[in-house]
Amino acid sequence: MSSEAALPGSGSSAFLEFTAAWRPSIEASLEGLLPAESEGPVSLHRAMRYAIFPGGKRLRPVLALIAARVTGGSPESALVPAAGLELLHSYSLIHDDLPCMDDDELRRGRATCHKEFGEALALLAGDALLTLAFLAVAEAGGPAVRVLAEAAGSRGMVGGQVADLEAEGLGKKAPGENVELARLESIHDRKTGALIAASLEIGALAGGGSDDQEALREYGHLLGRAFQIADDCLDQTGSAAELGKRPGQDLAMDKLTYPVLMGLEASRKEAERLAVAAADLAPRICSGGEGSGLDLEQRLLQDVASYAISRTT
Repeated sequence: MSSEAALPGSGSSAFLEFTAAWRPSIEASLEGLLPAESEGPVSLHRAMRYAIFPGGKRLRPVLALIAARVTGGSPESALVPAAGLELLHSYSLIHDDLPCMDDDELRRGRATCHKEFGEALALLAGDALLTLAFLAVAEAGGPAVRVLAEAAGSRGMVGGQVADLEAEGLGKKAPGENVELARLESIHDRKTGALIAASLEIGALAGGGSDDQEALREYGHLLGRAFQIADDCLDQTGSAAELGKRPGQDLAMDKLTYPVLMGLEASRKEAERLAVAAADLAPRICSGGEGSGLDLEQRLLQDVASYAISRTT
């Protein structure tokens, strides 16, 4: 498939329409999972809800529902596990923002959780969201829990976060060093890509879709890396109003990023290459289920790939 066929325009209409259609159900599932603010301990539950509502892109739960759909399953059946993925993602953001990590004061356009509630309560709110995430994903059964545990733990997201911390200061090194590029790819495949790929796999499992996950896992791997490269570029080119967080943090902390090693334009081209490769997998992933239209489902996966690199937030 050519790049023209694989990547539709930046409007990504099928993806945006799918997100708009399913977002109310995702929000309702999150509401059903989270304790009410009036339930004790009130301070903890307020902090948890502050981190979740109003939310960000809800990308990971949307990806789970898309995976359920395109593999012939039921997005409705995947809603609670999909919401669990958002809980886990939000926990990671709370912890990332803490002074001992990235020390950020702005998230999703407002004060970070620790700025609003204090460091100790923010830390515990993140812990509680992480635990609740596993309860939600458990609705999809043991295999889905295993996927999440592998993606979120020391071999996945947390391990990537540690490697990211250990690489601080390497952004001062000269670009083009192959050893550092391999290190960077490993960091972001774990820190960002692991949960994106897991969201797709868990969605297919939760929705009762096809058992053949090989192409879906490869799609998730390519999508996650393209998404992260776009993130690195946006940190240099986006505004606080667009991003909902302070731009330029990677440069300020001398982090190892794709633009530092490859340059901004080369990074964008690499993100596009990865997105095209992901989109090319759409025909292998899609399987006809009741009421499905394979052309639409393939376009949906292609639109997701386009969105990953064309977004401004």
